[in-house]
Formats: sequence, C-alpha cells, structure tokens
Amino acid sequence: MARSSSGFVAGLTAAAVVVVGFLGHEAQANAPRSLSGRPGPTATHAAGASKAPRDERHAAALPDGSGTGERVVYSLDDDRVWLVGADGTVQNTFGVSPGNVDPAPGTYAVASRSKSITGTDGVPVEHVVRFTSADGVAVGFSAAVHGSLPTPDPALKTGGIRESRTDGETMWMFATIGQKVVVIR
Repeated sequence: MARSSSGFVAGLTAAAVVVVGFLGHEAQANAPRSLSGRPGPTATHAAGASKAPRDERHAAALPDGSGTGERVVYSLDDDRVWLVGADGTVQNTFGVSPGNVDPAPGTYAVASRSKSITGTDGVPVEHVVRFTSADGVAVGFSAAVHGSLPTPDPALKTGGIRESRTDGETMWMFATIGQKVVVIR
C-alpha cells in the first residue's frame, strides 16, 4: 500500500511543479518589460523610430523599409495596415482606427487569437489578432460586431486596433499564430 500512495504523491508533486512553472511563465510573459528582464521588441532598421519613406503620389502604397517576406505592416502615423505576401506584393490594405495605447515600432509575431470577445472598452469584437502588449494592455487587431470604428474613450486604456468587419475577416484569414507583424511610424 505504501508504494501506491508514494506513486500518487509523486504524481501530484510533478503536476504541481508543472502548474507552478506554467504560472511563472505566464506571469513573466505579462509583466511590464521593465520588471520582466525581457528585451523590447526586435526592431529592424526599417521599423525604427523614424518614419518610413512614403510614396507621396500613392498614399496607400506600402512604405519602403517596412520589412521583407510575408507580414502584416501597421503604420502608427497613417492608421493603415498592409497584408504582404511572401513575394512582397501587397495582398490587401485598409485603414484602421487605433485605440489610445500604441505598440512601439518594431517586429512582432501574432501571439494569440480569439474568434469573439468583449473588448477593453466593453464593445463586443470579433476576429481578434493579438501581437503584443503595451502599458499593461493587449494590443491587436479586431472588428466591432456592430461594425463601428469608435473614437477611444480617453478614460480607458485600449489597445484594440479596429477594422471594418470585412477587413477583420481578411486579417483573421491572413494573420495566424506566428505571423510577422511590423509596426512602423
């Protein structure tokens, strides 16, 4: 009898170690960079603090220096997204309505997705594609279920970058887990 109870205790101990390790990892992953010891996002030369060059004649053209390969490019200054294929051609581009918390320019990867949730502003959203956090708030693309592109309430910290429902569905199909997201000025 002693052997079976010691095996049971060993199993419980192993399970507890796994749970504590997982919770520790989650706590570190969600801690502010200043406390977590993690470096900031990997910035490419193109995604640095300076504004990427624009084609003055074609405002919706993909900015030079916005990375290479298949990626989502998000311009903080232009409130625009480009979905770029592996061959470097723009597959789609559209305007967005950002929240009041911006990610730092740099290169990220899609970290999580949700088909439908309630946003930090209390609005039901769908096709949520998250790629980072800033100022303690998750940052990602989403579409309001009722289709609006609201002006963020300054009293709330919101990292949702809102798209139309059609654009949200397009983003959902393109930006799967691990997809590169390049944020530029």
